[in-house]
Amino acid sequence: MNPLDHIELTGLRCFGRHGVFDFERENGQDFVVDLRLSVQTSRAAETDDIADTVHYGELAEKVVAIVGGEPVNLIETLAHRIATAVLEDERVIFVAVTVHKPQAPIPAQFADVSVTVHDGVPERLPGREGLPR
Repeated sequence: MNPLDHIELTGLRCFGRHGVFDFERENGQDFVVDLRLSVQTSRAAETDDIADTVHYGELAEKVVAIVGGEPVNLIETLAHRIATAVLEDERVIFVAVTVHKPQAPIPAQFADVSVTVHDGVPERLPGREGLPR
């Protein structure tokens, strides 16, 4: 089996209204999302056709819509929602999603708060087609 290739989209700044406190939902704040997708890029490399890979412009738009959508209390929930949406593309085998909340209401000086979740569909690995799930 060949090692998987990766597509990374990092530092995607999105506005959302997530948080436990009312003022976080009322005022909103910026969140930063990093994605690492495990994919096979050989087909896209052969054809040089964007239709044969994950279109990272469309991926960015999808993430911005999720972050800007229905508010949640926890960035853990937000990260899992993003991971689920990314995996809707059957070319994505595994995904790591990091959601940063740099303006989290913490009563101490800090550089960043983030949560990273990992999800995937191992059945999509090359050579696993037709194997029982």
